[in-house]
Amino acid sequence: MPDISTTTEAFRAATEAAGVHTIELAVPDTQGHLRGKRVPVGRYFDSVHTSGANIADAMFVFDMQNDLPDNEFVNMDTGYLDCHITPDASTGRILTHRPGYALVFGDTSNERAEPHPLAPRNVLAAQIERCRAAGLDPVVATEMEFYLCTPEWEPVQGHIQYSSLTDALELEAVLADMRAALLGAGLEVESSNAEYGPGQVEINVGAADAMTTADNTVLFKSIVKQVAVQHGLRATFMPKPWAEASGSGMHVHTSLAGDGGNRFAECEEGQPNDLMRAWLGGLMTHAEALTLLAAPTSNGPKRIRPYTFAPTHVTWGLDNRTVMARCIAEPGSGANRVEFRSAGADANPYLIIAGILAAGMDGVEQSHDPGMMCVGDMYTEPGDHTALPTDLAGAIAAFSGSGLAEQLGDTFARSYCSIAEAEVALAAEHNPDADDVNDWERERFIEHC
Repeated sequence: MPDISTTTEAFRAATEAAGVHTIELAVPDTQGHLRGKRVPVGRYFDSVHTSGANIADAMFVFDMQNDLPDNEFVNMDTGYLDCHITPDASTGRILTHRPGYALVFGDTSNERAEPHPLAPRNVLAAQIERCRAAGLDPVVATEMEFYLCTPEWEPVQGHIQYSSLTDALELEAVLADMRAALLGAGLEVESSNAEYGPGQVEINVGAADAMTTADNTVLFKSIVKQVAVQHGLRATFMPKPWAEASGSGMHVHTSLAGDGGNRFAECEEGQPNDLMRAWLGGLMTHAEALTLLAAPTSNGPKRIRPYTFAPTHVTWGLDNRTVMARCIAEPGSGANRVEFRSAGADANPYLIIAGILAAGMDGVEQSHDPGMMCVGDMYTEPGDHTALPTDLAGAIAAFSGSGLAEQLGDTFARSYCSIAEAEVALAAEHNPDADDVNDWERERFIEHC
């Protein structure tokens, strides 16, 4: 753990140098939306950095539009209690796209001063500790796709020009400001490019430890949305805004550090080493249950269709974008990793990373075998590989009562399923078509994902 006094003083110095007047104390909710308090900088350093702040635990049972589905743990009978936010000074960021503002992430505890079991940051922290107890430190990166839209939520383009450096120069101003804002907030921006949808964009950010990557990812989404508005545009991370267009994903890359390097590095050409195979085996074992964390709304599973660059079956391979788990396995390479390709852009990064770590560690602990490596087009010839759930009800059924749910915590798992079950009921009433994306669905998700 960092020395809190040292990191607080470093954060104070950074805010003074940047002329910060307001600090945002931020907590991710269950949907991956940042909530919290805006605190005058003087008050923050006088008291809040040590005393913290309170916020209602209702935030952990909100649906995407802040409605409160029935929940056995947080409800009118419990009184929607306050939970306590403790700032983590080591996470402080200057928000250069909003001069005068800084942000620091906080951890939440319940009325018994225990880590709140529904808080996504706590769910992830438990799995990170599980990895570290085994001498393994997870290194994670996310790749995020989104659509850039007009204020009326129409794509800014009517055509596709994947990775073009000539097309749509008029969009470079907003994209350059997004890259600059992400850099200003401490994210390691690698590149950006036009994706395979009209007005779809990907901005790649470097890998970090698991918690930092989750913090970076939720902040990424917030900054991208804010910069789009500053340019009179909108950005959406809705996984499938239009049935006929490419969906937006969150690809999650994982490796394990230990003994001074990447523990996946030592392998034969094209063959994962034993540790990577066991990690893969855990992902294969828990892949169906992971779908609920990867696609938590009625819209998310609509990405899981053939020839969408989203996987449809429980498969793994090497550099193959038709499989669920794509492995980079080059002898001696520090960049060796497993890319989990199933998650949509609306997935809560803390929860999907926690699920991947839990699944992977179960594979390591139980020596799970991932099965045969897949070669070729896994859309045309998936063979006898298990199909992933293609709707939210199927994802709930796969997760509820599963070994993965048990590892993430019974209270969290039951609460999370109840939120998803309410979504199933709403979708059945307003859009029962498993493949269509109608106006009700766009209105529900496009602004809020």
